[in-house]
Amino acid sequence: MYVETPAASPSPRTRLSLGLSGVAIALTLALGQAPAAAQARELPDFTELVERVGPAVVNIRTAEKVKLSENQQEMNEQMQEFFRRFGIPVPNQRRGAPRDDDDGPTRRGVGSGFILSADGYVMTNAHVVQGADEVIVTLTDKRELKAKIIGADQRSDVAVVKVEASGLPVVKIGDSTRAKVGEWVMAIGSPFGLENSVTAGIISAKQRDTGDLLPLIQTDVAINPGNSGGPLVNMRGEVIGINSQIYSQSGGYMGISFAIPIADAMRVADELRAGGRVVRGYLGVLPDDITKDVAEAIGLGKAQGAVVRSVVAGSPAEKAGLEGGDVVVKVDGKVVDKAADLRRLVAAVKPGAKTTLTVFRRGAYKDLVVTVGEDERSKRAATAAADGDAAPATTVPSAALGLKVSELTDAQRKELKLKGGVKIDASTGAAARAGLQEGDIILSVGNVEVANVKAFQAQIAKA
Repeated sequence: MYVETPAASPSPRTRLSLGLSGVAIALTLALGQAPAAAQARELPDFTELVERVGPAVVNIRTAEKVKLSENQQEMNEQMQEFFRRFGIPVPNQRRGAPRDDDDGPTRRGVGSGFILSADGYVMTNAHVVQGADEVIVTLTDKRELKAKIIGADQRSDVAVVKVEASGLPVVKIGDSTRAKVGEWVMAIGSPFGLENSVTAGIISAKQRDTGDLLPLIQTDVAINPGNSGGPLVNMRGEVIGINSQIYSQSGGYMGISFAIPIADAMRVADELRAGGRVVRGYLGVLPDDITKDVAEAIGLGKAQGAVVRSVVAGSPAEKAGLEGGDVVVKVDGKVVDKAADLRRLVAAVKPGAKTTLTVFRRGAYKDLVVTVGEDERSKRAATAAADGDAAPATTVPSAALGLKVSELTDAQRKELKLKGGVKIDASTGAAARAGLQEGDIILSVGNVEVANVKAFQAQIAKA
């Protein structure tokens, strides 16, 4: 007869050993899964963001007819005739393409943009459409639409164009002031004309001062020529910036790129849509950063504020009693850390409005009430960007300093009430590090007044 014998029960020590083995196995599995889970959290998936934002990103192509001087045009015609006579293809001209007419060759460009409204308003960079005779916007559905430049503001590098369409997909605008260093961001654009290319990275820094009117967002997102004007998007699918610049010694991406904060860009865009240009406040001073040594010497204590190098005659600053040597430390209670802060805070004030400047003068603080004027540079910049009207033609580089300067026009001299001086058109290298910026007026070199570019160059050569 078969009798079933119950299995022997493990001893208490055996049970404990098995139990510990189970815990060890569980811990091993958990530890093995931890890195994968952490990696999944650290490396975001951008596919959903691309699907949501991508349709509202556009490619922008521009064409500008280059005007040649009589000598250049004659030389151009002679060269083309030479190539045709010997059956050589004309350089930069596609086979079967129409020849450039007598006005000169056509300069073509490419950039990016994003749709702000369903009825066809598109935001991009001013440098993308500046001077363009024709602007073509290509949508993701391959439609090509002619666009009209509504306004382009060179100082902020923001532009708005309009296409005739309806029911277009639009981006969601985020709050760039809440962006944090280290957070993931994504860029969509047309680098080298490759439409709807996606790159990603993190925010490297905020409030990066590059000498422009607006502080920029620095990222390590790969940005290349053609990305300009495209959106910088956070992980919520919101646009927090316009990809605008790169830092490069080669002309290509080197790990540092910059975007215009969308909070500032939208204020500019709203004004462009309302009136075609941006109205900014004007004070009429040449400010500079204050050094620690100077701050200690005058009793200011810390190197904070903008020291006034000179005051423009007849300007709002002069009328309010501002003097050379004053240190502006606040504008309407907002702290001024450096000269760039003073420019930005004053620019944000509407012309005709009164603002209070807190200045440090001869060991004491003093409040001055200024009726802010209008900055005519914004008006000229908007007109030049939209119409392709060139700035003063004479631009002379000073390579050793990193400066490009040009003559002041008669209208500018009259407006600023200046007898001489030269205007800075570009500032890099040593000049930029010294605080010289585009738009500044150089009145003297080594305490010697300069009346024009020739005199400026002569003094630089002597320095």
